[in-house]
Amino acid sequence: MRAGCILGFCMSLAAFSAAAIAAPQPAPQAQIVDGIVARIEDDIITLSELRELAAYQQLLDGRSQSNEELRSELIEQWVVNNEATTARFPLPAETEVDRELSRVENSFPSAAAYRQRLAAARLTSEAVRRAITRQIYLARYLDYKFRSSIQVTDSAIENYYRDHLVPELQAKGQQAPPLADVTGQIRELLIEQSVNDRTAAWFDETKPRLKIELEPMDAPSIGAPGNEP
Repeated sequence: MRAGCILGFCMSLAAFSAAAIAAPQPAPQAQIVDGIVARIEDDIITLSELRELAAYQQLLDGRSQSNEELRSELIEQWVVNNEATTARFPLPAETEVDRELSRVENSFPSAAAYRQRLAAARLTSEAVRRAITRQIYLARYLDYKFRSSIQVTDSAIENYYRDHLVPELQAKGQQAPPLADVTGQIRELLIEQSVNDRTAAWFDETKPRLKIELEPMDAPSIGAPGNEP
């Protein structure tokens, strides 16, 4: 079929003048609609994925990571997503995504300010929802994977209270609340820190076992508009 289409195109050119045949026009250049920034196992990470992540960071923080950092982030997201989907870990409920989307929108001074930042980042509402869904999904899976094995001792809570919380509040001229009032919050914070530490160690252990090929990223900056690499 492809050869027939090319032949038909050439035959249509014959209807034009002999001068056109004698001096054929150059073939139009193919338009590149996407690119590959990394290959993982039998899968790929695309340039459009990298740009979308950059735009999402631009929306939230007013800036994004460098292209190398964005690619590394997408590779780690792939690692988590691959294991979570293999385990058939459930996607977050739409109502949960709605709540987080509302929180993001309400973090701006007004709806108009949110729309303005959205436009500046060249990000669609659908892309924001997609990013939020993925963020919740991956974070929840990591919590599921590591939280149950984490034990926070009373002494660890006391040490954090004495060595971190109290000095930080005193530096701000604030009085520290009694330890009993913040024990639960400190416990949760230490659990989250431990989840992050175990996640980083898991990445360090897992990524060398994967077939990962990085493609060149020649453009000075291929992330969000106005972002430096």
